[in-house]
Amino acid sequence: MKPPDNNQTELLSIKAEQRAAQFAALCGRTVALFAIMLLVTVLVPWPGPLYLYAVLLVFAVLGWGGWYLENAAWGKSWHQYAFVTADFALMAFVLLYPNPLLPLDYPPQFILRYGNFIFFFVLLAGLTYVYRPRLVLWGGISAAVCWAIGVLFLLNLPDTFRIPSNDLSLEITLTAFATPTYVDTSIRVQEVFVLLIVAGLLALAVKRSRTVALRQASLAREKSNLARYFPNKTAELLAGKNNPFSQPREHDCAILFADLVAFTAWSERHTPAQTIALLREVHGVLAEVIFRHDGTLDKFIGDGLMATFGTPEPTPEDGANALMAAVDMADAFELWKTTSSMPDANQLCLAIGGHFGAVVIGDIGSEERLEFAVLGDAVNVASRLESATRQVGCRCLVSKELMEAAQGQQSEEIASCQQRLERLAPITLRGRRGTTDVFALR
Repeated sequence: MKPPDNNQTELLSIKAEQRAAQFAALCGRTVALFAIMLLVTVLVPWPGPLYLYAVLLVFAVLGWGGWYLENAAWGKSWHQYAFVTADFALMAFVLLYPNPLLPLDYPPQFILRYGNFIFFFVLLAGLTYVYRPRLVLWGGISAAVCWAIGVLFLLNLPDTFRIPSNDLSLEITLTAFATPTYVDTSIRVQEVFVLLIVAGLLALAVKRSRTVALRQASLAREKSNLARYFPNKTAELLAGKNNPFSQPREHDCAILFADLVAFTAWSERHTPAQTIALLREVHGVLAEVIFRHDGTLDKFIGDGLMATFGTPEPTPEDGANALMAAVDMADAFELWKTTSSMPDANQLCLAIGGHFGAVVIGDIGSEERLEFAVLGDAVNVASRLESATRQVGCRCLVSKELMEAAQGQQSEEIASCQQRLERLAPITLRGRRGTTDVFALR
């Protein structure tokens, strides 16, 4: 199965936020309906509350029904739009149709005088929680259409009184307002237009919020990806920069290479699943040591890895951190061999090489595929030192340059590491002229 790409991951994150926000809004809606029920019980004469109880129950069913379909495997995207339309249709009906259980002695047109239209905005505001600008806009259109249909019905009643467009005198206007069946069409048109304008503005606000949420999800993902290679404090620094490696830079840093000895022979005797499991365990142990000493995990190289100390930003502690990490990696691997459940783990060894010198860091590759890289002769020396551990017969081999870089930071842990490293006679590294002064960990 193909793993989801970054955009899909961010959309899944937004969808999870949508569901959480929708559930919170639904809980708030339920509490509000219960509060309204208590209010009508006190304010509305009996048996009027019974009708309103039924209406509130339908509102609750519509809310929870939409939530159920949203999370059901067989639910469709248009279901949510249908429930929103039903919500506003019910609202329009309740606001325009008089309570049948109350003995009202005024005509249906008179209900427009109460200004109940504002309740549409409350229902519309609830849609902004779901991060769906189209749904908000659809809600505004549904509310406008439902209200317009209801008003048109009242306008077409035989006794509806309207002011002629060619007669707007004060006398006619006062007479109209005194007539219970009067319907002010201009006010009704204003209501519909204002509702549509508010829906559009809310949709734009929701779209903006969604964009910000996606951006935050992207930043969180980028920071998470950086945390796989860099210590937390470095990942936080790089997450706030744009293209931090676009311009190559040169400075000194420490480089460590680690490789499993006898791994090829071991993998021939074990299944691919066991091979992957072993690599994951070993890589996890070594990566933890690297990060604990503020190192950067540059890359995994088959059964080995490359780590740097002083990238992307150098510090005075880089040499000391690399030296302590090299010794700790050797000890951590030996401890892993005694505690691991992997078969024949004791047949494996870990070879480590370390050096300190000038490197160039930056992005390499094409526009479509970039990779952070650390290049330079110091990298080659560290790699050769790791390979030389076989001929020397030790677990770890570090250069004099790395030992000298660690001298500037003195502590009990550094002193202990230095004491465990034995100075050897200079050796010749494969592919290089002259000799290299080295220290070994047996």
